[in-house]
Amino acid sequence: MKNLRYLILFSVPMAVCVGIVGGGLWVFFTVAYIFGLVPILDQVLGTDHHNPAPESENALVNNRLLNGWLYLWVPCQLGVLFWALYEITTQPHSAMEKFGLAVSVGIMAGGGGINVAHELMHRKNLMERALAEILMGAVTYSHFCVEHVLGHHKYVATPKDPATARYNESVYTFLPRTFFGSFKSAWHLESQRVHNHKQAYTLKDRRLRYGLTWVGGYTALFLLFGLEGIAFFVAQSLVAILLLEVINYVEHYGLLRATLENGRYERVAPKHSWNSAHTLTNSLLLNLPRHADHHYLASRPYMILRHLDDSPQLPAGYAAMLLMALVPPLWKKVMNPLVEDWNQRVADTREAQKKPVLATG
Repeated sequence: MKNLRYLILFSVPMAVCVGIVGGGLWVFFTVAYIFGLVPILDQVLGTDHHNPAPESENALVNNRLLNGWLYLWVPCQLGVLFWALYEITTQPHSAMEKFGLAVSVGIMAGGGGINVAHELMHRKNLMERALAEILMGAVTYSHFCVEHVLGHHKYVATPKDPATARYNESVYTFLPRTFFGSFKSAWHLESQRVHNHKQAYTLKDRRLRYGLTWVGGYTALFLLFGLEGIAFFVAQSLVAILLLEVINYVEHYGLLRATLENGRYERVAPKHSWNSAHTLTNSLLLNLPRHADHHYLASRPYMILRHLDDSPQLPAGYAAMLLMALVPPLWKKVMNPLVEDWNQRVADTREAQKKPVLATG
């Protein structure tokens, strides 16, 4: 029964549907739910440090339900998106209602869709990776499939990673840097890959495939829903992208890997990602907040990600941390002392490891 907790993910598209049906101020119901109710429930429900037993991991990984609702999410999100597009373009709505629905659909696509895509793009199955591309295409951010897997996981917590927020950097400085830096990184990484495999300018070349997908997708949107539909689709995409990148800002803020004597960076460890053990957030986001374990072993599926005590811990769930990040003075007041304390402890550990161990007795 405990595995059913992940079904709470589907409460987000349900909240969007409430807004579509209710109209008026109900279009902001998803916003109130995610950024009002969830932070409160995170504090009330507390944290969960329980990890799956090693002997149960194989059964969890192969559980049809735990994998099946990842696949179910794709038609669910796309269905709600097209319903919203139909309502916006065929029924009378105020500017406020259109704005509220765009934000709500964007929250669904960013908090739910990109998160599901993130899980699937790390898998080896081609069908699962294709579903990840569909979800990322639904927010016009397909290149994330390239940069996140080939770039971010290799260079996380280093100056080479555009998705790692630097110490004392505000989210408003971080966003343009990561947005343009991630696209540039994805183009470079895919150019290298297709050159090495002699796949350039074929459909296996994601530079070409994603471009064709965007052109075809936006053409279809124009034919079905006109310019108003395109404007709505762009708006929800922007909300989803901003949500993704602010989460990136939170997940690695101020953490850096050491440079070794050979010039390489130390291996990625749990100490290089902020972890959140809040029960509701982990259920809602498929254990994404167990981010330290995800970066330590990126191949681990969401259902067996572990809480690791030897990682820096966020003081609140993701929703509260996102709101805090939007207010830089508050963010720095809360997070900078935590970063300084953590980095000092890591530095002390490194120094201790350099000292010789003296024999006793």
